[in-house]
Amino acid sequence: MHSSFTARILTTLVLLSSTLLPADWASAMPTPKEIDKKPAATAPSPTTPVSRVLGKYRDFSRYKKADPGYALSTAQARVVRTLSAQSAIIVDGASGETLLAKNPHKPRQPASTIKVLTGIIALKALGQDDTVAVSPKAARQPRSKVYLDHRKHYPVHDLINAVLLASANDASVALAEKIAGSESSFAKIMTLRARLWGARETVCKTATGLTANGQQSTASDLALIFKHAMDDEEFARRMRRIKARTVEGKLLRNHNKALWEVEGAVGGKTGYTSAARQTYVGKFKRGEDEIIIALMGSERMWSDLKELAEYGFLKKQILAAEKSAESMLVAEITR
Repeated sequence: MHSSFTARILTTLVLLSSTLLPADWASAMPTPKEIDKKPAATAPSPTTPVSRVLGKYRDFSRYKKADPGYALSTAQARVVRTLSAQSAIIVDGASGETLLAKNPHKPRQPASTIKVLTGIIALKALGQDDTVAVSPKAARQPRSKVYLDHRKHYPVHDLINAVLLASANDASVALAEKIAGSESSFAKIMTLRARLWGARETVCKTATGLTANGQQSTASDLALIFKHAMDDEEFARRMRRIKARTVEGKLLRNHNKALWEVEGAVGGKTGYTSAARQTYVGKFKRGEDEIIIALMGSERMWSDLKELAEYGFLKKQILAAEKSAESMLVAEITR
């Protein structure tokens, strides 16, 4: 009944249209018989679906994938999610701008990364021709060590290399006692040096980084400390060395495998204790781009480090491209 009634109404409209509207409009109207018919099912088109051409409704994935900013944020989320490190940071080596951060201000035991302070202070406080006596306490330090003899004196030059390359605990304590009289007094100097460089969350209790109550640092602080230390040419030169020999002929090997495993590595310091887990801080350079990476509480340090290095340089490239594009646009507008 409803169908018949609708048909009559449409028939009336068609008749009226012949006088009120153009003839071609009336001819386009459906007839009552056509209204009563059920629409036939539309056969699927053999051509490409429209959704493949235009995309699904509210699906902006194609545009997102073409957007460098979206690609960068996606990469950052993946890196942070897959890191085994409890905290990490990447900073621009020139500006100090943070490029990525995961719990960067969370205090943790720093392990041997704190020896960066031991080494840089020794370089500044002692002459290269000085010699250092080794106390029984220094000689008794646990590994890593270079097995110093407490009955001997050693050149400062060799002990600093032992600290920075071989992460020697005995050499660290020997240098600390030479400079400040005791390791605890030297640790106060280390904390002060960190404060003066802006690393306000770092507290040193040892010259070695071995676990101690109250000792702490953060990924952010380690990156800041290393950035300042690498500004010293002598410190940076030693950090680049893969190995060195002492005057006695002992071979010191650098623990920083990034020097030969990660593109652009120019220096870094490793660390490990059962409380700190794996820690690292280092500098990387590719072309004109420089970044500092610090990580703490890692279970897969070298894997984490490679991921962070690749992301850091990717972000540097994208930021540089965006800056260049903005400059070109401004120049075009103001021309």
